[in-house]
Amino acid sequence: MKKMKFLRATISALIVWAIGVTAYVCSYMIPLMENPDTQANWVLTLALIPATALGASYFYMGGFRINGLILGAFMFGVTILLDACITVPVLIVPAGGDHLSFFSDPVFWLIGLEYVGLIVLYAQTIVKMKHAPGTGR
Repeated sequence: MKKMKFLRATISALIVWAIGVTAYVCSYMIPLMENPDTQANWVLTLALIPATALGASYFYMGGFRINGLILGAFMFGVTILLDACITVPVLIVPAGGDHLSFFSDPVFWLIGLEYVGLIVLYAQTIVKMKHAPGTGR
């Protein structure tokens, strides 16, 4: 079993973060709900499903078989750093928010649990199916 490659995992996290931020920002352009922040969180929640699948598939296509919980926690950690350095200063602060309000929001941590959970789910289903006996791999 190969060990985790931090560069590949970081690139995977960048993929998920870029898709997530794009979906979050774009959600404000089409008002469907009364509360645009709630709408943005829902859009992000839904966008994470294909985004994490794409990010995890990029990581695992390198033949790595690391535990999904470890990968998900690492990727979410990278996302937290990107949010602290880019998302909050560029998007949240100009809108009147700050780091404390962003990172103390329970919705942020629920979305983080979803993020890690989806990586674990990917690792437990897709990766295990690819390496299952009788699949020729």
